[in-house]
Amino acid sequence: MSRLGHEVLAAVLQVRSRSLQVLLWQRAREPQVGTWALPGGRLGAVEDVESSVRRQLAEKVDVRQLSHVEQLAVFSAPDRTPGPRVLATAFLGLVPSDADPEIPEDTRWFPIDDLPKTAFDHRAIVLRARDRLRSKLSYTNLGFALAPPTFTVSELREVYSAALGHRVSATNLQRVLTRRGQLEATGQTAVSGPTGGRPAALFRFTCRDMFITDPFAVLRPPAVRS
Repeated sequence: MSRLGHEVLAAVLQVRSRSLQVLLWQRAREPQVGTWALPGGRLGAVEDVESSVRRQLAEKVDVRQLSHVEQLAVFSAPDRTPGPRVLATAFLGLVPSDADPEIPEDTRWFPIDDLPKTAFDHRAIVLRARDRLRSKLSYTNLGFALAPPTFTVSELREVYSAALGHRVSATNLQRVLTRRGQLEATGQTAVSGPTGGRPAALFRFTCRDMFITDPFAVLRPPAVRS
């Protein structure tokens, strides 16, 4: 009987240039050489899956600025990779929008809405990670993991809009997050822009550990009027 292989993969997401993007690296060997893949690799004999994925992100693509990591799903279709069967434990990882990790030359950020040709079932994993993130932004405080430490409401609106895939009202977002106890004013203001005007207030998340704020909430796209 052939031995079952086990790999760990990370869908690392970040809001960059006003779009939700994923980190991919280009395969340098067969099978599917030249396609873009999620970072990861084989599970070590003496490590658990989360330790393994954190190690491999640090070693292979030099990503250490993760603000949140959680197990996404196990992908175990018998034919998900050619050759001997390999199951994958996939993780969702988030990087705050103000971070800019130095990544190797064979690694790039790609907008999730414009993915290149990906290896194996990695596209499905990326989309599962996107959907998990969007779901949790509705009923948890997970926005803290995408946002910088301090921000204006307009800046936070851009982060949520990119992650959710639809335009978010800054006023409604502030009202909802404040009502849930997620936001607090820092007492400081942002630097005025070149056009001047009243400086915008700076806010921060009250907690930078994930917790459920409203188990039945959904941040839906605005209704389209006929």
